[in-house]
Amino acid sequence: MTTLAFLPSPSQGVWHLGPLPIRGYALCIILGIVVAVWVGDRRWVRRGGTPGAVGDVAIWAVPFGLVGGRLYHVLTDPELYFGADKNPVTALYIWRGGLGIWGAIALGALGAYIGCRLRGLDFRAYADALAPGIVLAQAIGRWGNWFNQELYGKPTTLPWGLEIDAEHRGQLPVSMQDEQTFHPTFLYESLWCLGVAALVVWAERRYRLGYGRAFALYVMAYTVGRGWIEYLRVDTANSFFGVRLNVFTSIVVFVFAAAYFVIVGRRHPGAEEDIERRRDDDEPDQVVDDEARPAASAPDADDDVDDDAGGETAHAAGADVDVPPEKPAPPGPRT
Repeated sequence: MTTLAFLPSPSQGVWHLGPLPIRGYALCIILGIVVAVWVGDRRWVRRGGTPGAVGDVAIWAVPFGLVGGRLYHVLTDPELYFGADKNPVTALYIWRGGLGIWGAIALGALGAYIGCRLRGLDFRAYADALAPGIVLAQAIGRWGNWFNQELYGKPTTLPWGLEIDAEHRGQLPVSMQDEQTFHPTFLYESLWCLGVAALVVWAERRYRLGYGRAFALYVMAYTVGRGWIEYLRVDTANSFFGVRLNVFTSIVVFVFAAAYFVIVGRRHPGAEEDIERRRDDDEPDQVVDDEARPAASAPDADDDVDDDAGGETAHAAGADVDVPPEKPAPPGPRT
């Protein structure tokens, strides 16, 4: 049965500006990063931080995150790049899609930690400030899957079914090859991420979340949505104990995030007060110039002048005064 898709797939995902290819997938990733840094910086400044500090740390976090996302994808789906009739070089073709969010967050957090240490920022406060921006970046980045016509769901006749061109249905079982409309899982996840961002902002203001708890809430909320959306997808995926790997990973990550949220919440029920430490180049100058230092231990020049002047005046007046020696005190009565 053919239905009219509410959201048709784009006719192309690559445009050429002369010899330079402009890819829709890459544009979505870049736009997501820009939004994440912009939102994070505004939230950081609102907490009392220095403007631009989030961008300074992002210089470390973004490359680490991209590498981590690609590594996770390649390591969890090695059959796509290695083995008979496979070209391992294609593992580097990041523009074709394939960024695992779990690897991106894990290695991106390592890069952010390094950047925070160098910049003098509180790492947990930085993660809290960036959490809504990260999930907004995910919401934007998912539209890159739309441009690539990938990671769609099972066939559906719903009005919002997504049309997929025949050349992008190669991953489907034979029984689904004739289907034309599928669940737009990229759209489901994008909308879910927008809801997660709103939840984190609301909960942070309502309960004064700090010490990494806003970031933990983002992780918990995202993994819940990722779990059910993953079950709709029909792309090839490895399984663990009969469960799709990304579903299993969502469960494990949710448990750790929830444990962190509860334990840290008991120790630190509020938010941090100081989120930046003063850097060396911001310290006030403690060196006092020799000219400005009071010479307390040095002889007083004015006293020397006065003494000399007084002595010269006395001699000039001939006022030589002989001071008789002190007479010893008479002995007291013997007892």
